[in-house]
Amino acid sequence: MTDTIPDLSLHRSCPYGPPDQAAELRERGPVARVRLFDGSTPWLVTGHAEARALLSDPRVSSDRSAPGFPMPVPTPGPRPSNLSATLIANDPPVHSRLRRMVIPSFTVRKVAALKPKIEAIVTERLDAMLAAGSPADLMADFALPVPSRVICELLGVPYEDHEFFEEQSRRRLDADGQAIQNLIKYLHDLVGRKIDNPGDGLLDDLIAEQLREGALDHTELATMGMVMLIAGHDTTANMITLGTLALLSTPDQLAKVRADEAAIPGAVEELLRYLTIAGTLSRIATDDIELGGRTIKAGEGVLVASAVANREQSDDLDVDHPLRQHLAFGFGIHQCLGQNLARAELEIAFTQLFRRIPTLRPAVPLDEVPRRDNALLSGVTALPVSW
Repeated sequence: MTDTIPDLSLHRSCPYGPPDQAAELRERGPVARVRLFDGSTPWLVTGHAEARALLSDPRVSSDRSAPGFPMPVPTPGPRPSNLSATLIANDPPVHSRLRRMVIPSFTVRKVAALKPKIEAIVTERLDAMLAAGSPADLMADFALPVPSRVICELLGVPYEDHEFFEEQSRRRLDADGQAIQNLIKYLHDLVGRKIDNPGDGLLDDLIAEQLREGALDHTELATMGMVMLIAGHDTTANMITLGTLALLSTPDQLAKVRADEAAIPGAVEELLRYLTIAGTLSRIATDDIELGGRTIKAGEGVLVASAVANREQSDDLDVDHPLRQHLAFGFGIHQCLGQNLARAELEIAFTQLFRRIPTLRPAVPLDEVPRRDNALLSGVTALPVSW
């Protein structure tokens, strides 16, 4: 093992492939130092077992205000203090209190009750895309509108505002520091309107059950809504497009999915592992931790390279043998709250897409697919398709 600390790059030449640097990072062992854009040298965890162990260790924190908390990409301006009110930037007991407020809306039973609505949304979007004719942009015409509609239905957010929050989400991923503030202001105003004119949705439930009782204040509720709004549409949209692209690029695997719709839940699980579009998870140690033969000192930053760790299980896409216990949704107390909803959306989207458009194919070569490539989220900005 070399003592040279490499500059971390999570660039992916292939939009659905692992980071180009993955092999080099693996060779350094499951836990090793890397250098970030700001010169800091946190630990990077690439081993699958080590990643699961770290993410479930109570001696690591998600507090983004902690000195030395590692950020894989630049964040213009000061880090938003609003994030202290969210699930993603809190530790127990605050995290536990916030999670209990919203988890009933994301249970298996609640998601099962939403499936007819998801089916109707998917059908409507495919009807519109087919009516417009070939070619089409799968991202703009299908992959983005579906989860945007679903999360708006769940939260009680007016879908007519979707272009605004989708644009702010894109700007956030492009390191625009103002985007988060714009989204929080939007949700703050929306909560204010809902206080005076209640409707149906998770935000309305939180107003009635938490805000009016004093368990949440107005800003905390707006910030929680912002995080759920972003997480509820952007990641799923990119999974639909990249999952479609990966299957279209592996005809043997696509044939299995088209031959038997019962294989689609397993295919979704395998695509989640194989793609792992959220490439890294950030933590900071609150005590000394022995991991992978290294000692992570209290106060040192740690990045979990989920996209690399998941490929340790296999570099091949195999929908017949989905490898579970992956890290696509994280692990431990911060494991993604919306994973049941995401799985349902992906299963329904892929089922209808490949059933109704059996001749679906990319309309441009792979290297011409415009993509977003950063350490926060891998994805495409458009996916031209024809049939």
